[in-house]
Amino acid sequence: MGNLFCCVQVDQSTVAIKERFGKFDDVLEPGCHCLPWCLGSQLAGHLTLRLQQLDVRCETKTKDNVFVNVVASVQYRALAEKANDAFYKLSNPRTQIQAYVFDVIRASVPKLDLDNAFEQKNDIAKAVEDELEKVIDQTQNSF
Repeated sequence: MGNLFCCVQVDQSTVAIKERFGKFDDVLEPGCHCLPWCLGSQLAGHLTLRLQQLDVRCETKTKDNVFVNVVASVQYRALAEKANDAFYKLSNPRTQIQAYVFDVIRASVPKLDLDNAFEQKNDIAKAVEDELEKVIDQTQNSF
Protein backbone atom coordinates (compact mmCIF):
# COMPACT_ATOMS: atom_id res chain seq x y z
CA MET A 1 0.00 0.00 0.00
CA GLY A 2 2.86 2.38 0.78
CA ASN A 3 4.26 1.80 -2.69
CA LEU A 4 0.96 2.85 -4.27
CA PHE A 5 1.10 6.23 -2.55
CA CYS A 6 4.90 6.54 -2.86
CA CYS A 7 5.34 6.52 0.93
CA VAL A 8 7.81 4.40 2.86
CA GLN A 9 8.46 4.11 6.56
CA VAL A 10 11.95 3.73 8.00
CA ASP A 11 11.95 2.26 11.50
CA GLN A 12 13.88 3.59 14.49
CA SER A 13 17.56 2.51 14.69
CA THR A 14 17.50 1.81 10.96
CA VAL A 15 18.39 3.74 7.83
CA ALA A 16 17.22 3.01 4.31
CA ILE A 17 19.16 3.36 1.08
CA LYS A 18 17.34 5.24 -1.67
CA GLU A 19 18.27 4.77 -5.32
CA ARG A 20 17.10 6.66 -8.38
CA PHE A 21 17.19 4.61 -11.58
CA GLY A 22 19.59 2.14 -9.89
CA LYS A 23 22.09 4.76 -8.69
CA PHE A 24 22.61 5.74 -5.05
CA ASP A 25 20.64 8.87 -4.22
CA ASP A 26 20.26 9.29 -0.46
CA VAL A 27 20.32 7.72 2.99
CA LEU A 28 16.88 7.97 4.57
CA GLU A 29 16.69 8.53 8.32
CA PRO A 30 13.90 7.01 10.48
CA GLY A 31 10.45 8.37 9.69
CA CYS A 32 8.08 8.65 6.74
CA HIS A 33 9.48 9.44 3.29
CA CYS A 34 8.12 9.96 -0.20
CA LEU A 35 9.65 7.77 -2.92
CA PRO A 36 7.96 8.50 -6.26
CA TRP A 37 8.46 5.17 -8.03
CA CYS A 38 7.15 6.69 -11.25
CA LEU A 39 10.19 9.02 -11.23
CA GLY A 40 12.64 6.14 -10.78
CA SER A 41 13.02 6.21 -6.99
CA GLN A 42 13.22 2.93 -5.14
CA LEU A 43 14.34 1.53 -1.82
CA ALA A 44 17.53 -0.51 -2.28
CA GLY A 45 17.54 -1.87 1.26
CA HIS A 46 17.70 -1.24 4.99
CA LEU A 47 20.69 -1.10 7.32
CA THR A 48 20.39 -1.53 11.07
CA LEU A 49 22.27 0.87 13.34
CA ARG A 50 21.91 -1.39 16.38
CA LEU A 51 24.92 -2.82 18.15
CA GLN A 52 25.49 -6.38 16.95
CA GLN A 53 27.64 -9.11 18.44
CA LEU A 54 29.60 -11.73 16.55
CA ASP A 55 31.05 -14.67 18.51
CA VAL A 56 34.09 -16.06 16.70
CA ARG A 57 35.31 -19.53 17.71
CA CYS A 58 38.82 -20.45 16.64
CA GLU A 59 40.93 -23.52 17.38
CA THR A 60 44.66 -22.95 17.35
CA LYS A 61 47.84 -24.40 18.79
CA THR A 62 50.01 -22.66 21.38
CA LYS A 63 53.81 -22.53 21.40
CA ASP A 64 53.96 -25.54 23.73
CA ASN A 65 51.82 -27.66 21.32
CA VAL A 66 48.53 -27.46 23.22
CA PHE A 67 45.35 -26.98 21.21
CA VAL A 68 43.04 -24.30 22.58
CA ASN A 69 39.60 -23.08 21.58
CA VAL A 70 39.52 -19.30 21.61
CA VAL A 71 36.19 -17.49 21.63
CA ALA A 72 36.28 -13.83 20.71
CA SER A 73 33.17 -11.68 20.95
CA VAL A 74 33.24 -8.75 18.54
CA GLN A 75 30.67 -5.98 18.91
CA TYR A 76 30.09 -3.72 15.92
CA ARG A 77 27.54 -1.39 14.37
CA ALA A 78 27.14 0.64 11.22
CA LEU A 79 27.44 4.40 11.55
CA ALA A 80 24.59 6.46 10.08
CA GLU A 81 26.99 8.91 8.42
CA LYS A 82 28.79 6.02 6.68
CA ALA A 83 25.70 3.96 5.80
CA ASN A 84 26.41 4.34 2.08
CA ASP A 85 29.83 2.70 2.49
CA ALA A 86 28.48 -0.05 4.75
CA PHE A 87 25.70 -0.92 2.30
CA TYR A 88 27.63 -0.84 -0.97
CA LYS A 89 31.25 -1.67 -0.07
CA LEU A 90 30.77 -4.66 2.24
CA SER A 91 29.19 -7.76 0.75
CA ASN A 92 28.99 -9.79 3.97
CA PRO A 93 30.32 -7.87 7.00
CA ARG A 94 29.89 -10.71 9.51
CA THR A 95 31.97 -13.14 7.45
CA GLN A 96 34.58 -10.51 6.65
CA ILE A 97 34.98 -9.51 10.31
CA GLN A 98 35.18 -13.18 11.28
CA ALA A 99 37.98 -13.80 8.76
CA TYR A 100 40.09 -10.93 10.13
CA VAL A 101 39.57 -12.08 13.73
CA PHE A 102 40.64 -15.63 12.75
CA ASP A 103 43.79 -14.25 11.14
CA VAL A 104 44.80 -12.20 14.18
CA ILE A 105 44.11 -15.00 16.67
CA ARG A 106 45.97 -17.57 14.58
CA ALA A 107 48.90 -15.19 14.26
CA SER A 108 49.02 -14.23 17.96
CA VAL A 109 48.29 -17.37 19.98
CA PRO A 110 50.95 -19.69 18.43
CA LYS A 111 53.65 -17.28 19.66
CA LEU A 112 52.56 -17.80 23.29
CA ASP A 113 52.69 -20.63 25.81
CA LEU A 114 49.35 -21.77 27.22
CA ASP A 115 49.82 -19.88 30.50
CA ASN A 116 50.91 -16.72 28.70
CA ALA A 117 47.96 -16.92 26.32
CA PHE A 118 45.55 -16.64 29.25
CA GLU A 119 47.58 -13.86 30.85
CA GLN A 120 47.83 -11.85 27.64
CA LYS A 121 44.21 -12.08 26.51
CA ASN A 122 43.93 -8.27 26.69
CA ASP A 123 46.90 -7.94 24.31
CA ILE A 124 45.26 -10.35 21.88
CA ALA A 125 41.99 -8.40 22.09
CA LYS A 126 43.87 -5.16 21.41
CA ALA A 127 45.57 -6.75 18.39
CA VAL A 128 42.16 -7.81 17.02
CA GLU A 129 40.77 -4.31 17.54
CA ASP A 130 43.78 -2.65 15.89
CA GLU A 131 43.63 -4.97 12.87
CA LEU A 132 39.90 -4.39 12.37
CA GLU A 133 40.34 -0.61 12.60
CA LYS A 134 43.20 -0.74 10.09
CA VAL A 135 41.17 -2.82 7.63
CA ILE A 136 38.09 -0.60 7.98
CA ASP A 137 40.19 2.52 7.37
CA GLN A 138 41.73 0.91 4.27
CA THR A 139 38.29 -0.07 2.97
CA GLN A 140 36.98 3.48 3.37
CA ASN A 141 40.00 5.02 1.66
CA SER A 142 40.29 2.52 -1.19
CA PHE A 143 37.12 3.53 -3.02
